[in-house]
Amino acid sequence: MRENWNKAKIYVERIFALFHNEKLQKGSRITYGVIWNLVLIFIIIASIGLAFAGGVGAGYFASLVKDEPVRTYAEMKKDITDENQTTKLYFANNVYLGKMRTDLEREEVSVDKVSDYLKNGIIATEDEYFYEHNGIVPKALLRAIFQELTNSSNQTGGSTLTQQIIKNQILTNEVSFDRKAKELLLALRLEKFFTKNQILDAYLNNTTFGRNSTGQNIAGVQTAAKGIFGVDAKDLNLPQSAFIAGLPQSPFGYTPFTNQGTVKKNLQPGINRMKTVLKRMHDNGYITDKEYKAALQYNIQKDFISPQKNPREKYPWLVDEIERRAIDIIATILAKKDGYSEVNLQKNKALNEKYITLANRNIRQNGYKIHTTVMKDIYDKMQKAKNEFHGYGPINTVTYTDPKTGEEKSRIEPVQIGAMLIENRTGKILSFVGGRDFKLEQLNHATQGKRPNGSTMKPLLVYGPALELGKISPGSMIADTRFSITSGGKKWSPENYTFGKEYGLVTARQALAHSYNISAAKAYLNIIAMRPANYLKKMGFTSLTDGDYYNPALSLGGITNGVTVEENVNAYATFANGGKFVDAYLIDKIVDKNGKTIYQHKTKPEQVFSPQTSYLTIDMMRDVLGYGTAASVKGMLKFSADWAGKTGTTQDWKDAWFVATNPNVTFGTWIGYDTPSDLRDSNYPNYSLRNLQIWSKLINAAYDAKPSIVAPKKYFSMPSGIQRKSYCAISGNLPSQLCADAGLVKTDLFNIKFTPQKVDNSLITGKYVTIKGRNYLALDSTPAEFTGSGFLFNPDFIKVIGGNQIKDLQKLIPNNPLWSKVLVPDDKITDDGKPPLPVKVTIKGHQIKWNESPSTDVVGYRVYSKDGIHLASMKSGSNLTYYSNNENVYVVAVDVAGNESIHSNFIQMKIEPPKEHQKSGEKTDENKKEEDNVDINDGLNH
Repeated sequence: MRENWNKAKIYVERIFALFHNEKLQKGSRITYGVIWNLVLIFIIIASIGLAFAGGVGAGYFASLVKDEPVRTYAEMKKDITDENQTTKLYFANNVYLGKMRTDLEREEVSVDKVSDYLKNGIIATEDEYFYEHNGIVPKALLRAIFQELTNSSNQTGGSTLTQQIIKNQILTNEVSFDRKAKELLLALRLEKFFTKNQILDAYLNNTTFGRNSTGQNIAGVQTAAKGIFGVDAKDLNLPQSAFIAGLPQSPFGYTPFTNQGTVKKNLQPGINRMKTVLKRMHDNGYITDKEYKAALQYNIQKDFISPQKNPREKYPWLVDEIERRAIDIIATILAKKDGYSEVNLQKNKALNEKYITLANRNIRQNGYKIHTTVMKDIYDKMQKAKNEFHGYGPINTVTYTDPKTGEEKSRIEPVQIGAMLIENRTGKILSFVGGRDFKLEQLNHATQGKRPNGSTMKPLLVYGPALELGKISPGSMIADTRFSITSGGKKWSPENYTFGKEYGLVTARQALAHSYNISAAKAYLNIIAMRPANYLKKMGFTSLTDGDYYNPALSLGGITNGVTVEENVNAYATFANGGKFVDAYLIDKIVDKNGKTIYQHKTKPEQVFSPQTSYLTIDMMRDVLGYGTAASVKGMLKFSADWAGKTGTTQDWKDAWFVATNPNVTFGTWIGYDTPSDLRDSNYPNYSLRNLQIWSKLINAAYDAKPSIVAPKKYFSMPSGIQRKSYCAISGNLPSQLCADAGLVKTDLFNIKFTPQKVDNSLITGKYVTIKGRNYLALDSTPAEFTGSGFLFNPDFIKVIGGNQIKDLQKLIPNNPLWSKVLVPDDKITDDGKPPLPVKVTIKGHQIKWNESPSTDVVGYRVYSKDGIHLASMKSGSNLTYYSNNENVYVVAVDVAGNESIHSNFIQMKIEPPKEHQKSGEKTDENKKEEDNVDINDGLNH
């Protein structure tokens, strides 16, 4: 060991001795001088080269940015802070519904409301010198240039947060020196104008962060925090912050969710990236060792929120309806800014389409808050009730031709439903039902589907206008008897729902309650020249054609283009509002991202009917639920209210409607197939009843949610100008004594302006005869024994009610015991001047019998004994039999003038002696028959 040390010592001493050699020292000085001179020459040449290269580089840089405009502070502020934001939707009363559909969901948040962990994580990972540089980091920039020139992989990147904002908000993602040069220039300018906090704020609100739990693309840290972890950005913990901070490098590679909103099977890339962020935070001193270790052990997967339903998936019809209406509103606002009115848009299709397109883009990018009138509790419960109802009817299979391929295909069609609930006073749409299954059919059957409205048209077009015009009152009499007219070159013969049955003289009130078609058609024809369809237009019907104004079938709901459930229900609310139409609406207000209300709905009532007309129509429609076509509804309701409404069915049983109103709300339903088809089915209840059932279930559901709104305690109040008066239930005029004697005086409500002024003259008293079952006025010469005394229709009255068009006047008499004293003489019958033809008599025991005489003017028959004694008389049409003990009898026919026919054949009676065993006072069967015969004949003679 010592020996080795001595050898090393000797070696070192020899080296030092070498440096003391004079010759060597001289040579070294010469070499040093040469090398130094060469270094100086190299430095000079390098300096000149660098200066030249710098000049060339500067010139090149200037050429790259020569077309870039010098941006002002205001322009740059708008570019970096005017980020697209997702519009939010709200139920009534500021209840959050969800966000509008958009390609990129974004929600703004101020930088002071973001977790420090997240801000530090972003800076540590994306720009560790953020608070030190002036927009660019030369070292990082040179490294990036070197990597670009050498084509080596870029591990760390060279862009600051400031540069990334420039790239994402002002420039593009184009890879070129041109764009990069502009990026550097603008980054320096941005740093000059804005504070670090403003720049960080812009970055946090604009950067993309993959997808949220609904599968939507997201941008901004607030959207990411809520969409991934279900918390606000300020409440993120360290691991959550690190996870989000790692996303910008590869948003869709690291995001935990698929585009379907489900959690990815392989989450490791995102977790590894989170760990990288944590390391950089630790290395840069943002977190302690303890925090770092704890965060590495944290199970981040448990914090991912479960897949959420997109609002459109949960509320498809509602979200679509909000979007559609809001776009119309924004389109009008944008057009007005450019000097166009709403009328301009309505008249110019191309102009309207332009602003609809602009509005569609505008509303999805500007972070509006759209507040609606729809009440969440009612809406949710109605959808649930709709889904739980199983009595709609059978499912149809429809064959159709594919318009693209020409291939014949088939699809299933269930019975669809449309329902609408409107608050009368304000016009607010509180709830609706758009259909059965949105995935099967997207059409909103409450707001967009148009169908004929059947008999629900009658109060709107017939009875309401006729009351307003003073042409009818609730007690007005209408002859519900068949008729035909020619309209548009076609014969029109309306029939009642009950397969052509006629109801005779009925009141307008009764005709509406039972939905008699013939009565409504006659009432409408009485006012059609006054264009009552104008009332429909005033009440919001948008699809009327010119032909509708002249089509008598419109009175029964035969509207050319149909009507939506919303329009139909909205029109009925007019009656509840005292005759004022209040247009229904769903968008209450729209607020921009700065909190400014850019749209607020304003209600503009329009007087359509007088308060008197409205109340009388309401009162008549109460009877629809009282004893009319919707009488079953009250038994289905779990609450009571002052309801008034009308049912409706359409031709060939393709649609069923029911609309009813109370002092607070109006509610209506429609059911039918999308491809109109017969709703009847033997396995289901009557289709009209099915509609009443679903109407009841839905309104019961609404009552469960908001009883005070759906079931008001108040009743419709009767306005001044209405009085109750008596009238004759034959003509509708003031009662006459004859009408009172006939027991046909009734009372009802009248508009004072249109109370009856004339005294009834519909009845006369007199004698009549019945011939072959028909009543005729008797002649002066008609034998009294064959006439009856009673109340007859006045022939003049029959002319007034159109009796000349009624083939069978007997049909004027309703099937009602109250009318038993009134008879309808078909006409005065005249004497043909000939005696009636005789009859032939047969005998059986003590009973003789004969048939009617072939003559057409026979009013009765007389029975004589052989010696000419008058035994009995029978009216025509009665039981033509006679019991007698006379030995010989015969019968003659008597005509209306009293002429007798020649006598019939003689009948020889066989008289049997009384039986010996008969006790005193006991009557034989023949005696009894004889007494019975006397009673019968006596009755007939009267």
